[in-house]
Amino acid sequence: QLLTKRRQDLVAGRTQTITRLHRLLIDLVPGGARRNLTAKRAAALLAGVTPAGASAVTRHQLAGELVADVHDMEQRIAAVEVRIKTAVVQSNTSLLELFGVGPVLAATFLGAVGDIGRFPSKHHFAAHTGTAPLEASNGQVVRHRLSRAGDRKLNHALYMMAMVQVRRPSAGQAYYRRKRAEGKSPKEALRCLKRRLSDVVYRCLLADQHDQRSRVSAIAGRGV
Repeated sequence: QLLTKRRQDLVAGRTQTITRLHRLLIDLVPGGARRNLTAKRAAALLAGVTPAGASAVTRHQLAGELVADVHDMEQRIAAVEVRIKTAVVQSNTSLLELFGVGPVLAATFLGAVGDIGRFPSKHHFAAHTGTAPLEASNGQVVRHRLSRAGDRKLNHALYMMAMVQVRRPSAGQAYYRRKRAEGKSPKEALRCLKRRLSDVVYRCLLADQHDQRSRVSAIAGRGV
């Protein structure tokens, strides 16, 4: 949880710096610059600019400083991601076996959930993740709306997982398309998928807890 929070802070800082850099490049580079800037791309753009006038020179210098800041943040983000990957591997979690879950998302789930035993059922877990939809039916039309309750970090992690599955051939993509064929809107189908994935994550965390207890019991047994 500490490592994922550190990464989140670094990513937020990088985004803010990129935004400031983008504003400067709009005035320096003909046609401006794309939103998906990196330190390398920004440096290449600046290398092709010859500032004319005091204000342009100042903007060019500031942009160069911001490029250095972005480069430093990108290195620190990469370093903390290595630490996250190591910690997740050491946890022996089965979350990494799920389609669309990498070390960062797995760490988010592990850090935000903590003890999965505090949730008596998958339904309690879904309520905590904010994926249990709320009924908003109107007459004979049965509809459900998004729940704003629950842990937003977990909800966002499930959203990211769902989007990966929707965009690539997977069981999640097939499930999403089936819901769309039933007449659900894209948002409704995505909410259904997130609810299903919440159950999958819950089962994985329960299995991890069971395996961990089994290993502890086995070690204790050998020590007797």
